[in-house]
Amino acid sequence: MLSCEELKARIREVPDWPEPGISFKDITPLLRDREAWRAAVKRMADLCRPFPAEAIVAPEARGFIVASALAYEMGLGWVPVRKRGKLPAATLASEYKLEYGADVLEIHRDALRPGEKVLVVDDVLATGGTVAATLDLVRQLGAEVSAVAFLIELTYIPGREKLAGYEVVSLLKY
Repeated sequence: MLSCEELKARIREVPDWPEPGISFKDITPLLRDREAWRAAVKRMADLCRPFPAEAIVAPEARGFIVASALAYEMGLGWVPVRKRGKLPAATLASEYKLEYGADVLEIHRDALRPGEKVLVVDDVLATGGTVAATLDLVRQLGAEVSAVAFLIELTYIPGREKLAGYEVVSLLKY
């Protein structure tokens, strides 16, 4: 199985995107490499197995990619958290701040049961805003978060601070 350093070698860094000063971590080369993608999913599953869960909850869009593969590997169901207006049934909402404004995430009201244990999964931990809103939705439904897991964590951005009180694991750290 490929090492984490070998997996990092398959992450493309795009300087000054989407704006000057940002070094974007592009996971698409990793996704395209079947050996690397499989190793990343297996390694993430190994990180997450110690945390009991019945389902994975993930925000769109790249979080869906990681969560669906991870849920399949771990034999769990998964619950989508979408931007406002994208889910067809009754929803709960949580607003979160963006660099230049705010946005809203939603979850179906019947997506989780009170007391159900879940993993919250996303592709990258940067500022932590999207995941904090996702955690708020999970709390609103009364479910319990076993851990929060990321494919990539940008340790030079204080996003982990927004997740205080939660177990946080990440596969690749920058």
